[in-house]
Amino acid sequence: MGRSSRACSLLGSAQLLLLLLSLALGSAAAQKGSTWKTLSGKAPVIVAKGGFSGLFPDSSFYAYQTLGTFSSPDTAIWCDVRLTKDGGGICLPSIDMDNCTVIANVFPQGKKTYHVNGVSTVGWFSVDYTSTDLLNVSLKQSVLSRTDAYDGIFSITRVETVYTQFNPAAVWLNVQQDSFYSQFKLSMRSYILSLSKKFVVDYISSPEVNFLTSISGRVSKKTKLVFRFLDERSIEPSTNQTYGSMLNNLTFVKTFASGILVPKSYIWPVTPDNYLLPYTSVVDDAHKAGLEIYAADFANDFTISYNYSFDPLAEYLSFIDNGAFSVDGVLSDFPITPSEAVGCFSNLNTSKIDHAKPLVISHNGASGDYPDCTDQAYEKAVADGADVIDCPVQVTKDGILICMSSVDLMDVTTVAKSQFASQVTTINDLKAGPGVFTFNLTWDDISKNLKPMISNPAIYFHQYRNPRNKNAGNFMRLSDFLTFAKGKDLSGIMITVEHAAFMAEELGFGVVDAVIKALDDSGYNKQTAQNVMIQSTNSSVLVKFKQETKYNLVYMIEENVRDAAPSSLADIKKFANAVSVSTTSVFPETHYYLTNQTNNLVPTLHSAGLQVYVYVLMNEFGSQPNDFFADATAQINAYVQGANVDGVITDFPGTAHRYKLNSCTSMGKNAPLFMSHPEPGGLLSTMPENKQPPAAAPMPLLTDADVAEPSLPPVSNTTTPASPSHATLRMQTDVSILVTLLMLCASLLI
Repeated sequence: MGRSSRACSLLGSAQLLLLLLSLALGSAAAQKGSTWKTLSGKAPVIVAKGGFSGLFPDSSFYAYQTLGTFSSPDTAIWCDVRLTKDGGGICLPSIDMDNCTVIANVFPQGKKTYHVNGVSTVGWFSVDYTSTDLLNVSLKQSVLSRTDAYDGIFSITRVETVYTQFNPAAVWLNVQQDSFYSQFKLSMRSYILSLSKKFVVDYISSPEVNFLTSISGRVSKKTKLVFRFLDERSIEPSTNQTYGSMLNNLTFVKTFASGILVPKSYIWPVTPDNYLLPYTSVVDDAHKAGLEIYAADFANDFTISYNYSFDPLAEYLSFIDNGAFSVDGVLSDFPITPSEAVGCFSNLNTSKIDHAKPLVISHNGASGDYPDCTDQAYEKAVADGADVIDCPVQVTKDGILICMSSVDLMDVTTVAKSQFASQVTTINDLKAGPGVFTFNLTWDDISKNLKPMISNPAIYFHQYRNPRNKNAGNFMRLSDFLTFAKGKDLSGIMITVEHAAFMAEELGFGVVDAVIKALDDSGYNKQTAQNVMIQSTNSSVLVKFKQETKYNLVYMIEENVRDAAPSSLADIKKFANAVSVSTTSVFPETHYYLTNQTNNLVPTLHSAGLQVYVYVLMNEFGSQPNDFFADATAQINAYVQGANVDGVITDFPGTAHRYKLNSCTSMGKNAPLFMSHPEPGGLLSTMPENKQPPAAAPMPLLTDADVAEPSLPPVSNTTTPASPSHATLRMQTDVSILVTLLMLCASLLI
């Protein structure tokens, strides 16, 4: 039967939704101490494909050597075995050496055409070179989207060197094209059998039945033979059957193998638009046949299903800890993440309520999954375990406070495609360039005619958020937000207030008084169950709130700064309880690498008695320095354990909430090495000087001049927001129409 017919028919859409919800929180139906649902009942095996090949060239010295720090101690090292002209064994991820080495530079005339499993293949091949010939050939990154900083540094690794130099806990040898080598009177079988007499080979995999049957019974009984499934439509050369059809005859596979290695899509298939389908029965089928099953193709910097919210750890958990099944191992380019999944994030009790440090503060709700500040974004944030949900307030033309992440509706709504697109204006006090602002339209104009539009901050890396829900949800007034938050399991709410002086002078609107009244009307001034936090980049706003309320006040430092002068601390202490700082202020970076530039901002703020929240954390790997290994959990760990922040402001509160539940941070000095935070500048120092990016300029010091502001101006004499004065607002005529058309085209393309 086909894969779709093997999909569990009993798993309806509602059940799938419940299962995915548990996965998003990193949970399992089983409680701590339960056995794994693997064939053996033991923890799944972590297999490092070519070592840490997600960062360093596959099978290079660094890729193998760093496993001791960045992976579980029992990680198995994977080597794709190739044979040289003189019968030596080397580790290379591709049969065409040009894909993973600089051989074309060393032997420019060496390009050949050979038949590989019946397919004419052009390239440079190891069978044309002796081991001595290849001494001067170095490795390069085989995935073009990854850094080339380590290209041309490391020599090709011999298979024997894997054993003698890296002291691996286990070795997995993959033989991909055995039949190819026989054309050149080379025997992969003889090489593997000879090697197995000198070293312990823990796993041997191959997609060729004949090869595995030829060594079955001739290697150690401790060696596990694993049949590797390729694409379902590909033909297995020994049997002339498709790999998809061979899934129906696992009892035959059991006659020569103890396990199978399958693409992860065999287990969790996805739709053409990259959403998960119900899982198949292939794991249960394999286990019933007495076969272990390993899943392949994991890489943190590859596209994964939107259901995982750009969180690779969530993907691993869906394969090992979903309450229904567990694969027996995973093959990964980034072994740190499955190490976290197996060692720290499986079998968690997600019913635990914990509003302790670090606070998980939403950024426009769960804006990584739904459009900013919509009811669905807030519902998701609460369901995902946010401690605090936030509302950045704006005002409409008719004086209604709304939750909207930008004062410019062009940024977060479909206004560019509406009848209001012609109202584009330029207000330099608010932003550079034209926009349609919230105070240009009434609440009815917005709520009845516009749709929200999901934010895509990593669009440069072609990472788009949840396209099925890019316009989902309803806009919310501040009053709606306060009603929604009341009674929810939250430690508090955060209201962000900006542009107060502009609103007072140009719109005749006192936003501070309006927010205080809304909180009073909702009863927040008479309750203690939830903390009320007011955040602003303007000290004058917080000063006024301090004069009139007892709410917790958070000063947001907009600029990247390295430290705070004592005079600035004294000023901040006058009006704030906490400070929000940018990720770069905590860990300076240059060209996506953390630098060793000394920043003392967090300890300095703590010494003044101020709590510190870091903003904005995002799951998309394109938003993170390479030091976090395209792993949102490693990023959070760095700020919490390495920088000791008190809270994280994040587009993906579910990932941060799950982090708080992990079983490793409470282990103190006994925590595994892979849960250590990165040393700033550490990764940068491993690069050759000629490959290092330019040094970043030192960031400025925060001074009292940066903090001090004049008091808020009095509100101009009007009862509802008025049109900004002509001195501030310049209406666009022909230019505005052109800009509107351009924005409309851009939104349609997006």
